[in-house]
Amino acid sequence: MLRLKNIHTHYGKVHALKNVSLRLLEGEIVTLIGANGAGKTTILNTISGVTPASSGEVLFENKQITELAPDRIVKLGISQVPEGRQVFKQLSVEDNLDLGAYLRYRSREDKASINEDREHIFTLFPQLLNRRKQLAGTMSGGEQQMLAIGRALMAKPKLLLLDEPSMGLAPLVFQEIFRVLHQLRHEHGTTILLVEQNAKAALKLADRGYVLETGKIILEGSSVELMDNTDVKRAYLGKEKG
Repeated sequence: MLRLKNIHTHYGKVHALKNVSLRLLEGEIVTLIGANGAGKTTILNTISGVTPASSGEVLFENKQITELAPDRIVKLGISQVPEGRQVFKQLSVEDNLDLGAYLRYRSREDKASINEDREHIFTLFPQLLNRRKQLAGTMSGGEQQMLAIGRALMAKPKLLLLDEPSMGLAPLVFQEIFRVLHQLRHEHGTTILLVEQNAKAALKLADRGYVLETGKIILEGSSVELMDNTDVKRAYLGKEKG
């Protein structure tokens, strides 16, 4: 479904990604593992067009998307949930969700479909149903994270990019988020590329993973292989709570 080929990405003079190549098959969950500053978020931003690649290719369903604007990439079926949630705090839960479907509004039929999808989000995250008229900024961090994921899903993505979905969340909320990600994959076939600070939990959820260090992929393999790897255990799993 997705392939990055020899990607280099810069922030000004900073060489953030160095010859990165990776792939996602349809229906997979793949996780990116690495220390802060390793380039994980930059990979997501490069795919979504927020931080375009300096060179190399990003292919989605065999289509070249390397130089497309973010809105074009969303239309093709890629949605990103950014780090820190970034909900529209002065808008209601419903309005936030509707903004996620903004590019889909073309006809009354589309509006009906969008209404159905909004109700489906409420089945995934029942907490949001009770908050549907509430301003997003008045909700807890966990509820805002659910809303950010729901907003991304309103675009009906084939590929969902998630950046640190468990950051700052209580354990029970963290478990609820990961339950929904598992459900999205197994019941809806959503392909997921996951950046997650809890490497052990991410590998338990994912099929495969890539390990990044200073903008380069230094290791890849199945989740089982990476969890059994001595270097991965020492660097990323030793102090994790599963």
